[in-house]
Amino acid sequence: MSEIILNVELRDRAGTGGARETRRSGKVPGVLYGGGKAPVNISVKSNEFRKALYTGKLLGHLVTLQYGEEKQSVIAKAVQFHAVTDEPVHFDLYRVDEHQLIKIEVPVHFKNHETSVGLKKGGTLEIIRHTVELACPADKIPEELVIDLAGHDIGDVIRISEVKLPEGVKTAMDRDFVIANVKASAASQSGEGDTTTEG
Repeated sequence: MSEIILNVELRDRAGTGGARETRRSGKVPGVLYGGGKAPVNISVKSNEFRKALYTGKLLGHLVTLQYGEEKQSVIAKAVQFHAVTDEPVHFDLYRVDEHQLIKIEVPVHFKNHETSVGLKKGGTLEIIRHTVELACPADKIPEELVIDLAGHDIGDVIRISEVKLPEGVKTAMDRDFVIANVKASAASQSGEGDTTTEG
């Protein structure tokens, strides 16, 4: 099971007024939906919710929801934040079975910028996709996809096929799409005189 357990309470009142009342009582309102059941209005104590959120393992991960003695595997799909205070004001949870196949966005990160051949020459990394949608079992969601820039030179196109996905995990789109490019910067291009060509 997952590392995070959210103790939830049921909310009687739906809508804006109910959500406001919940926040006033020191809780974050949310909705549990999916799994072929009706949506349920829930809430979690604000300090517990913030603690779970700031571990970085809440959004897009399998979480255990606890209501009394009942436990349910869920995925945190969305969290809304207050525009000024940046405090969480609402969340959506989605019911899943642990091994259920789901589609979920996972962040892409890059490593070895300092040893990249192209970047050392003055090139720049142009990121096309900051996240990639994956299809995977709910209990096998990768934390992130990491791309090694070490061997990449100016002009290289980095595609999803370069990323080694964990067993049982595949991309939601069935094509070899581009994640990033290593491009010549304006400064490095001007140093090459007339040899540059328009792409």
